[in-house]
Amino acid sequence: MSEGGRERLPETQREHWQQTYGEHPRMYGEEPSAPAVHAAAVFRAAGAHAVLELGAGHGRDALYFAREGFSVLATDFSPVGLEQLRAAGAAQQVAEQLTTAVHDVREPLPLADASVDAVFAHMLLCMALSTPEIRSLVAEVRRVLRPGGVFVYTVRHTADAHYRAGTGHGDDIWEHGGFAVHFFSRDLVDALAEGWNLEEVHAFEEGGLPRKLWRITQTVPVPVPA
Repeated sequence: MSEGGRERLPETQREHWQQTYGEHPRMYGEEPSAPAVHAAAVFRAAGAHAVLELGAGHGRDALYFAREGFSVLATDFSPVGLEQLRAAGAAQQVAEQLTTAVHDVREPLPLADASVDAVFAHMLLCMALSTPEIRSLVAEVRRVLRPGGVFVYTVRHTADAHYRAGTGHGDDIWEHGGFAVHFFSRDLVDALAEGWNLEEVHAFEEGGLPRKLWRITQTVPVPVPA
């Protein structure tokens, strides 16, 4: 793909998601994803209270975290999706548990150092992000998590049927049906866990095809007293 095409990819993907959420409200349904249910249990066991969700979309998982009693900051680059999330939060009487922010994860996170207990991202890291952008994002997640904080994320990986299908954008990014995906290798997962405690890499399947994903759990090490 041309350099100009790669440079326009983030904006074309933003427009695509805006249109998708506008035309298909609640496109992922009302029920939380299986990874979110798992993450809530992990967060609770770690004593988490403040949760940041990256790429919250219309909010099925953010709403679940709020219903489970967590204080949630839900971010997404789609104002349309977040509008749907806020409306649902009011309807479900969890608005006080929810804060939303329009944010592009290519930019620094709008949070102070060590200010959240847990971070969740379902298929956000495998969007149309370059490897350097993914590394920068994980560094930002590390910055905003407290010591002992938990990061649970999911990504499609290179065993997925859509890997190397459709339009290639380089850097293991392939576009199929208008959606661009960065397919993860295990080497990339391990590289992103450097300096963390890598607790789990769990393989699972979701949706049609089916999509093949990993659910990764890693934690910020707690300093050992001298």
